[in-house]
Amino acid sequence: MTSADETPVRVGVFGLLGSGNLGNDGSLEAVLGYLRAEHPDASVHALCGGPEAVTARFGIPATRLHWNRAEYGTASRAGAIASKGLGKLIDVFRTAAWVRRHDVVIVPGMGVLEATLPLRPWGFPYSLFLLCASGRLLGTRVALVSVGAAEIRNRPTRALVRWSARLAAYRSYRDTQSRDAMRTMGVDTARDEVYPDLAFSLPGPRARVPTRTPGLVCLGVMDFHGGNDDRARADEIYRRYLDGTITFVRTLVEEGRPVRLLTGDECDESVVAAILDAVDSPLVTAAEPASLADLMNEMAAADTVVAVRYHNLICALKTGTPVLALCYAAKSDALMDRMGLGAYCHPAREVDADRLLEQFRDLEKHAVDLRQTLTERNRVAAQQLAQQFTALTTTLFPANTHAPRKAP
Repeated sequence: MTSADETPVRVGVFGLLGSGNLGNDGSLEAVLGYLRAEHPDASVHALCGGPEAVTARFGIPATRLHWNRAEYGTASRAGAIASKGLGKLIDVFRTAAWVRRHDVVIVPGMGVLEATLPLRPWGFPYSLFLLCASGRLLGTRVALVSVGAAEIRNRPTRALVRWSARLAAYRSYRDTQSRDAMRTMGVDTARDEVYPDLAFSLPGPRARVPTRTPGLVCLGVMDFHGGNDDRARADEIYRRYLDGTITFVRTLVEEGRPVRLLTGDECDESVVAAILDAVDSPLVTAAEPASLADLMNEMAAADTVVAVRYHNLICALKTGTPVLALCYAAKSDALMDRMGLGAYCHPAREVDADRLLEQFRDLEKHAVDLRQTLTERNRVAAQQLAQQFTALTTTLFPANTHAPRKAP
């Protein structure tokens, strides 16, 4: 508790939050849970992609990340291009002013230091650089907490990500590969730690109900077109992924297995529609999850899960449900290996329906043993994240945190 002459520590949270991605919002939920438990007097404010959604769901004030409301739209006309350019300049001052109002800024999880999905340097990498540079210049501690990273080939994006990491006051990664990637890109990671993804600290799902559908398979889908280096064959990758997935679903239905389609981002709804259109069966249904908790509740009722999105995999693993991963980046392989399911990975870019079915049947054959493995691995993950939250308190909230407010 704060005394009468102290002001609450001012904490900012930053990222593409409230923008329809359940994984990003789950990472925010985990950090807010930590703050409310360990620092209940902290004043929390977000700078994010969807401020209205963040405020409505989490009850914290929020500011729009970009001045230009059409930031993520395609700018083809001269006026739109000029507006984007002006927005980049204005965001320098907006970001600095927001950072100045806080004692600490936390970037909660997410793959903020990677480009495994299509990404332009003047988008989020530029915003992250502004944040970290402002923090260093204004004396506000910026913490990158359990973030994902990957080596980036595009030189402008690589430079922005590298300098963002260098300027942060605290860095931790959600897997060893992420830390190694940053070291390769020129960041001194000697003091950086590796912890599980923040979503593993979220409350587990409600208990299974005895009336769950026998043989239910949850299928987490993704509007997947490859990553930054796959732009030339993005359509080919998407078509192969979709065709293989449809064949997989059709085979399960022919065997009388119910399939529940799950999304992890609003953009995935088009994939759900394509599968429902191709496999016209009452055995195939779709859920509309609004949070990682919703995803976990769906997956807890399933016998097995097949999923693409990283946080869909985490939800299945968190529930202890055997899962087969369609992997689009090294982070998915690393996660599955860490949780003891490294043998059950399949390349999302090269989906082979026959091989996928073979792996799926092997997964179900060993389901009992895999559930026991996941119980133990989840226990370890929870302990490691508790250690990270203790380290965060020591680093970001020292005894002298409640200093006089900075001049506006």
